[in-house]
Amino acid sequence: MPPDDIAKAHRWFAVECNNRAWDLIAKPARTPAEVREMLLAAHAAAYHWSHAGTPLNAMRADIVLAHVHALLGHGAKARQFAEASLRNCESSPCEDWDVAFAYLEMALAAWAAGDAMGHRNYYELATSQCAAIKDDEDRKVFQAELLRIDAPSAWNTER
Repeated sequence: MPPDDIAKAHRWFAVECNNRAWDLIAKPARTPAEVREMLLAAHAAAYHWSHAGTPLNAMRADIVLAHVHALLGHGAKARQFAEASLRNCESSPCEDWDVAFAYLEMALAAWAAGDAMGHRNYYELATSQCAAIKDDEDRKVFQAELLRIDAPSAWNTER
């Protein structure tokens, strides 16, 4: 297979796996099979982006990986991917909504790790960054995801 065709295939699979992971993330309840598929889709997207994407695609893959691992209660793994996405946002050009998502993933990772202070700090940064998202549709997408995450006031210290 010609290298250009391989790159196109990697890109196609990256997009499809990324979208499937986000579709499963958005479900209010997932079966055990869907949980497994969500995790596999997130990792598969990251793998394919590593072969056909840009640094921005890799940063966005870290965002979905952080999100999935946080939802699964893997606080340390979620934080690892969230920190990588935030570092990339701080050192490379990205969209205003990428920054908001990087902060949101840091908040979610802190929540999964049981870090109430980190959750509060990054949730507030994510909320502030939301106001900086210029495009209305991008802001609506981010706000919908923000609503799915527990606000610091909902923090249960008995976690």
